[in-house]
Amino acid sequence: MVSSPSPSPAWLEELKQLLGADAVLSQPEDLLVYESDSLTLRRHAPQAIVFPRSTEDVQRIVRTCVKHGVPFLPRGAGTGISGGAVAVRGGVLIECARMKRILEIDLENRFAVVEPGVVNLDLTRAVSAAGFHYAPDPSSQSTCTIGGNVAENSGGPHCLKYGATTQHVIGVEVVLPTGDVVRFGGPVIDSPGYDLTGVFVGSEGTMGIATRIWVKLTPLPQIVRTMLASFRTMDASANAVSDIIAAGILPAAMEILDRMTIQVIEASVYRAGYPTDADAVLLVEVDGAAAGIERAVSSIVTILKARAAIAIEVARDEEARQRLWGGRKSAFGVMGRMNTDIYVLDGVVPRSRLPEALRRVTAVGARHGFEVSNVFHAGDGNLHPILTFDGRKAEDRERAMRAGEEILRVCVELGGAITGEHGVGLEKNEFMPWTFDEHDLAVMKSVRDIFNPADLCNPGKVFPTPRCIEAKGTSIPSTPPTRRAPSLATGGRQP
Repeated sequence: MVSSPSPSPAWLEELKQLLGADAVLSQPEDLLVYESDSLTLRRHAPQAIVFPRSTEDVQRIVRTCVKHGVPFLPRGAGTGISGGAVAVRGGVLIECARMKRILEIDLENRFAVVEPGVVNLDLTRAVSAAGFHYAPDPSSQSTCTIGGNVAENSGGPHCLKYGATTQHVIGVEVVLPTGDVVRFGGPVIDSPGYDLTGVFVGSEGTMGIATRIWVKLTPLPQIVRTMLASFRTMDASANAVSDIIAAGILPAAMEILDRMTIQVIEASVYRAGYPTDADAVLLVEVDGAAAGIERAVSSIVTILKARAAIAIEVARDEEARQRLWGGRKSAFGVMGRMNTDIYVLDGVVPRSRLPEALRRVTAVGARHGFEVSNVFHAGDGNLHPILTFDGRKAEDRERAMRAGEEILRVCVELGGAITGEHGVGLEKNEFMPWTFDEHDLAVMKSVRDIFNPADLCNPGKVFPTPRCIEAKGTSIPSTPPTRRAPSLATGGRQP
């Protein structure tokens, strides 16, 4: 006798009535696609995926979930690398990919209004002919969405000069976890009252779902010059970064790639002409008014030579510039040639500690059986060590997580933090006590609870949580902090 299928939950049937059956997925094969973001170490399938097309759709979804006590969370393109868009308690995953309209472009006032599913690079493409761009440029900018960038306060190579996402968002329309719709900020850059836009950006989907976003448009620079320097040692390249900043020069970007990364790129279809015999290459870009750029380039070249650069290439045209950047932009993707899975870490250290940090990271990797590759935003000390492993093996996954924990601890011990741009999410929430004491965490949780009183919106993220909420997956036990946690009175900064 064949048993009849279990009836669908009432909330699922209600969502289908509200949105239409074509906007709701709940079959196991569909859910599998959404069980993780780009952090494949943490997998938790939702019970349903829904595809809203408007603020009203999102509001109806949230109100249905609240009525039935069902957890929910937003997702963009799934390019996040901290487990932020993973349904750790099941429930409804609100996929914003169909909300992809650029609603307004106001060049006179230099802002645009977009829906959360707009791809980052598409906004720049829409305004570049008029001489503008959207400055935040995560390495995944050709696929990541602006809604996801807002949730994670994403950075990118050019945030050294232009700042992370929060510097470029001037307003958000938000569906709160209660189902109410509010607007923080707007087209006027300096709105009166509390900066709730700043509170919302970087809240990792725990304070609501952005459905409309006001962003600044930045004029394209008059001139851009890009150069690549190769070095015999990683220390020399890292020290050159500090020397450039100490000389009073603020490049738009400074990126370092190590030997292993260079060799993998040059063996791929994305080869960029990087020297494979170098221990490291430093990519430096300066931009701005034409009058001062050549002087800056000359000064940087002098500094690079003083640090014994093997060779220095200054891109002679846009094609050469795009070639140099093409290798850097493909770096994370090409590492997939090494094994079935990659783990891209995200920690930050003071620039002056880069040489020591890289040596210690390499040592940690070796101790756990990994040859660590490094490609990172050297200008602001944002490290991205990469571990490659066989994700089909539980022991390999556990080994990668242990190595990752130790690498992030190194960053904190050197005066840095557990994230520079990828967010905390599910990956690092148990590490928050390394930087914040219980009183600091309590204050931050109280802010979240004002927005998200029932903890139904993206639960289990950012803050340490009991392990019983994880239905599956390997976890890292919490460990005590190794140094005095800073107070919120200092903004959470290390002394």
